[in-house]
Amino acid sequence: MQIRCVLAVALLLAAAACGGNDSNSTPAPSSTGTTTTGGATTGATTTVTMPIGASGLTTTAYAPNPVTIKVGDSINWVNNDSIPHTSTANNGTTFNSGIISPGASFRATFTTAGSFPYHCTIHPNMVGTVTVQ
Repeated sequence: MQIRCVLAVALLLAAAACGGNDSNSTPAPSSTGTTTTGGATTGATTTVTMPIGASGLTTTAYAPNPVTIKVGDSINWVNNDSIPHTSTANNGTTFNSGIISPGASFRATFTTAGSFPYHCTIHPNMVGTVTVQ
């Protein structure tokens, strides 16, 4: 009986970790002027990837890092790893990808200049910085 309970809990946790990502979801705009969008943008888009084994990396878990863009440009984070990650602003409000499943992506458009450090909420040692000029 106890083994069945453990297996049921493990299956529920695995299902929760795998589901719920809509790479085109649109979180609410933040107070800093940064918005996220799943649609087309007017500026350039820079791709930042999360390589296989990213959870064991720190400042190289997001590549390139740091990344510098212009106001109005976007970052498209692509999860090339085999496990889920996030791209979440350290302040928790500027941008928050939610779970990015393997093979999925998340885009944020930056409308305000500044420095935006971020991390993976699942693997906090994964860190990066977006500089918007």
